[in-house]
Amino acid sequence: MAGRPPFVDAHVHLWDLSLIRYPWLTPPFADSGPNGSVAAIARDYGLEDYRSDAAGWDVRGIVHVEAGADAADALTETAWLQGMADRDGMPNGIVAFAALESPDVEAVLAAHCAHRNVRGIRHIVNWHPDPRRSYTPSDITTSDAWMRGFGLLRNHGLSFDLQAYPGQFAHLAGLIARHPDIQVVLNHTGMVVPGDPDGWGEWRRGMAMLAALPHVAAKISGMGFAQRPWSHDFARRYVLETIDLFGIERAMFASDFPTDKLFGSFDAHLRAYDDITAAFSDDERRAMFAGNGNRLYRLGLTL
Repeated sequence: MAGRPPFVDAHVHLWDLSLIRYPWLTPPFADSGPNGSVAAIARDYGLEDYRSDAAGWDVRGIVHVEAGADAADALTETAWLQGMADRDGMPNGIVAFAALESPDVEAVLAAHCAHRNVRGIRHIVNWHPDPRRSYTPSDITTSDAWMRGFGLLRNHGLSFDLQAYPGQFAHLAGLIARHPDIQVVLNHTGMVVPGDPDGWGEWRRGMAMLAALPHVAAKISGMGFAQRPWSHDFARRYVLETIDLFGIERAMFASDFPTDKLFGSFDAHLRAYDDITAAFSDDERRAMFAGNGNRLYRLGLTL
């Protein structure tokens, strides 16, 4: 569509509920918890469903990020995705799941890397004092086992997708600084918690610590994790501050579909990001919408 930059979607989830177990997509559903009820997306979501949602955008490639499968099905998910990529050309990159504190994590990493589209690992580590917000019962990133597992990513040339809360960023920045050869990609705009006593201040300080590390980049998505319903004005502040902190070359847009479908349509999210960045140059917009994702996930696409 005229005026819109090409798009490399740096954060997509696909799932086949008959093939792989996803505990968070299994009833009963409740409104409590970080996402609210996920009943609306608890159905199969394949590549054609994604293409239908993204039909108004010039999608050149996608990065699939592990979709919360049962840990025992993580390798099955990667094999399924690689078969899809071999057959249909997407996903162009795969960010797989591994529990970094596990004693057999290195074997799991090697097994994922047997699939040629695997580029990185995500292990969701969001911990918050309010148990309704936490994804984990404790901050596992402070354990020796988890920190050791993080360091093993370099042995396999893997990046790490970081999904955590701002209250964890100070510790994580220290760990990440000790591993300058592991590319880290922060998920969902840093997941500010505006309702915390110093939510925005904690987010800014934590984001600045991560942005000070040249091997950390930020994905802009997940507006609804921070505010439901989210507004254009809210998104503008959130997006522009993130770009200001990380710079044009380390910020990228992503749909987070179908999870972000809980908070609005594909077009509503992408159109907001497009409008918010309208004053940026064409080259800057191409970098944030496509080039940075292509480069940082080593997709090798011609844009």
